[in-house]
Amino acid sequence: MRGMFTAGVLDVFMENGIGFDGAIGVSAGATFGCNFKSRQMGRAIRYNKRFAHEWQYCSVRSLLFTGDLYGADFCYNRIPNELDVFDLAEYRANPMEFYCVASDCVTGKPVYKKLETCDVHDLTWMRASASMPLASRVVEIDGYALLDGGMTDSVPLPYFESIGYGRNVVILTQPREYRKKPSPLMPLMKLALRKYPALVEAMRRRPEEYNKQTSYVFDKADRGEVLVICPETSLGISRTEHDKNELQRVYEEGRRIAMTRLEEIRSFLRG
Repeated sequence: MRGMFTAGVLDVFMENGIGFDGAIGVSAGATFGCNFKSRQMGRAIRYNKRFAHEWQYCSVRSLLFTGDLYGADFCYNRIPNELDVFDLAEYRANPMEFYCVASDCVTGKPVYKKLETCDVHDLTWMRASASMPLASRVVEIDGYALLDGGMTDSVPLPYFESIGYGRNVVILTQPREYRKKPSPLMPLMKLALRKYPALVEAMRRRPEEYNKQTSYVFDKADRGEVLVICPETSLGISRTEHDKNELQRVYEEGRRIAMTRLEEIRSFLRG
């Protein structure tokens, strides 16, 4: 739910006519970021607050009954198709390209997918991107067995540069000084993911790789080649926050920082 910060930033972009040729999202960055392409201001914070206490949306009960902490059918079918309808027509009409990142359980490598229509197939890729280990079933699609993209490429700036995007705004949900440490859940992950040793190894290396990625991003930002938007301090919100006030607080923090840097963002994009 640190992704509420990103949702706030993106809503400010939309309100102020700031657009891009392409975007790439990882995990919550994909599931919330797709609303930027569909131009649905306020949708991410709205439905997260509305369903914060629904067991089908996110709960241990959902994990026990469905195998997913975030209910797959509720989140990727009922919400976009019935309860807070996703604007497929606008998504498809918007020429901005949108990608997500998922982790290949077999190889332990990231997989990048362009989401062109946001149909059921694309939504399954999006679900894979956000399927946290230990809290989700492995998502099988297109011959892959997939889990959360953040396990293998949390900050996919090098990939985006490699496909031709040379002037990038990077939204992070941790402050600049944050350094990832080894997870205390690694022994449990090793047991739960024992069928996928390459993914377990990727998770073991994740703190080192993540810290390298953020150093790369901020080094480029210091040279004026990238613009980074991130919280000033830790957002202090859990991954599965249910408190509507906390969701709103983090969303408003994203809005505040984006608003204070609006002219800087416009100047950067003008080049």
